[in-house]
Amino acid sequence: MKLLLTLALFVSASFSLGFPAYYYEMTDAKMQKKEFIKILKPLIEKANEVVMYERTFIENFFSNALSNGFREFSKEDIENLIKISKKYKIKNLFQQKEYLKRVDIVPVSLGLTQGAIESGWGKSRFVREANNIFGHWTWGEHGLVPDEREEGKNHKIRIFSSLQASVNAYILNLNRNYAYSSFRELRYKLKKNGKTFSGKEAATTMINYSELKEAYIKMLQRMMKNNNLLRYDK
Repeated sequence: MKLLLTLALFVSASFSLGFPAYYYEMTDAKMQKKEFIKILKPLIEKANEVVMYERTFIENFFSNALSNGFREFSKEDIENLIKISKKYKIKNLFQQKEYLKRVDIVPVSLGLTQGAIESGWGKSRFVREANNIFGHWTWGEHGLVPDEREEGKNHKIRIFSSLQASVNAYILNLNRNYAYSSFRELRYKLKKNGKTFSGKEAATTMINYSELKEAYIKMLQRMMKNNNLLRYDK
């Protein structure tokens, strides 16, 4: 797991200054979209890579545990399992199925599409001032107050140290938040049956991501198609 820790530290440090200044000076909308993808895609891939290291550990752990009848565990393996269970909010330490549902990658096309929608292709105030690509909220003291926040509401826009931190939080959110259980269920079901789980399938489960509900799903599907984003899942 030392390699996992090294990779995680590298991922969290990437793009610590947010979108580069030249990005906001681009006047060609088509080229700016390409640049947005060029910046965001590797961040999603790096975050997914960390998840895959965790998943590989989980698969190996349970494979070894089954072979020895759950009688022999190293202290390091148990510590790593506990760490992952807490990260993904898995209550039963030895609930293998739940690990396989939660510790898995997010389709790159879904991340690109939601990132583009939630951040206005990286041009929103939340990205410029908080590195917040995916519209994450917080109720703590540290955050940006939305300009059009309704009276009586107290949520803020979460501030991230880097774009990578925002991507990491987005993927973890989909992998453990109750609101996206249908996303995880469909991913698990399709993969178990040897079928593809791309952004096309994932988009159908995003009804709880936005107050727009069904209209948001259609928006995701339309943007994926119009910008040919599904190709990045290959």
